[in-house]
Amino acid sequence: MKILKKTKQFLRSNQLQYSKKYIRPMMTPESVYVFKFGKDELNNRIIINYTHTWTGRIKINEIDLRLHKQKHPRIFHRESDLLTYLKKHLTEEDGVTNITRRRKHHSKKTKK
Repeated sequence: MKILKKTKQFLRSNQLQYSKKYIRPMMTPESVYVFKFGKDELNNRIIINYTHTWTGRIKINEIDLRLHKQKHPRIFHRESDLLTYLKKHLTEEDGVTNITRRRKHHSKKTKK
């Protein structure tokens, strides 16, 4: 199962440890996948709520991010939004160094 492949690559490239756990709730059709990650302690969590489509594909309904045991999670609907948030908000205290942040270049159009 390839859930959040880019997020796993991001965590590995920044030398962050992570553990993953699959939870199947009894009363709801959604499945839950939990990542715990961090440099020394696994005190950050990503919780993925997903379902399967009728063709068998995985459809991510919601991604919750809780950094440093936050009470109210940040909610994302796409993995790309999660990665941009992580790149902005993880610091050296979290064990992340040398994050390559892509800059947006806007070229001015010249009139002739």
